[in-house]
Amino acid sequence: MGNLLPSGGQGGGEGSSAAPAGLAFVEGVSASMRPVEAVIRELAQSDVPVLVLAETGAGKQATAQRIHQMSQRSAQPFRWFPCLGLRPEDLEVLQEQESRGTGTIAGTIYLKELADLSAECQARLLEALPQSPGNGVAGSERARLICGSASDLEVEVKRGRLREDLYYRISGVCLRLPPLRQRKEDIPFLMGYFLRKYARDFRHTVPDLSAETLRLFLDYGWPGNLRELEDAARVLVALGDERVALGGLRALLRRPETGSSSSAGISLKAASRAASREAEKELILNTLTRTRWNRRRAAEELQISYKALLYKLKQIGFEGYGAS
Repeated sequence: MGNLLPSGGQGGGEGSSAAPAGLAFVEGVSASMRPVEAVIRELAQSDVPVLVLAETGAGKQATAQRIHQMSQRSAQPFRWFPCLGLRPEDLEVLQEQESRGTGTIAGTIYLKELADLSAECQARLLEALPQSPGNGVAGSERARLICGSASDLEVEVKRGRLREDLYYRISGVCLRLPPLRQRKEDIPFLMGYFLRKYARDFRHTVPDLSAETLRLFLDYGWPGNLRELEDAARVLVALGDERVALGGLRALLRRPETGSSSSAGISLKAASRAASREAEKELILNTLTRTRWNRRRAAEELQISYKALLYKLKQIGFEGYGAS
């Protein structure tokens, strides 16, 4: 069944006439995605507004594009707008009509993170929504609306940040996407796709992941979901050495038991620094082992000062080991 993948980059933008590059649909095996894909196929045959709910990085925008690609609107533009900073006049695209004389229907509009929509835009969006959007039948003359949110919109309504009437108008069909930690069977397939993608981008060979690396990925909780997984694949390909990259990734990927809920991605710069530190640590410890922890001899072999070696040993927690 299909997995919905975000590009990990911003792409597109306000007023964009096409979807950002990198959105893709990849075969997967997880049971949690099968009902999602079945609903996508059904939604593609209608024009009802759809609300896609998922954690940050779990593929909301890719889901919207997949619905568009499978619909009668697939030949028309798929445009997305971040709700943060959106102006009321930007929502006029929702009332674009059928192209006269061409027989083509309007495309699909995706509103990203609905909870960020201003009060003025909420009122304008409510006006723009048809009372009966195509009666559920594909082929409406107006652009189709799909919204996404990582927030609990019922909570936003209770707080007065989201209009209740707007919420009920756009939430007739809610599609909930599982986070990556609930679909770990898909990780090898998703990682394979991302590795091939970045191997093309960097003009590198596609790395073959060791069992150790795959186990690290399967054990990790992925608070950043697909976006974070893609970042990890980019690091592996860019550094070109799985052993070095894995050392850096270990330092950046915190285990599930730490309780981390951060959704921040993995920056290539941070991963490279972490990998460099891990490689340096390994080199120092191997040299000390070979010199039977004679720190002065090890410093000579490493071509650094004795003082610099002591400082590095303190950094890695081995300052009390070995003879001078």
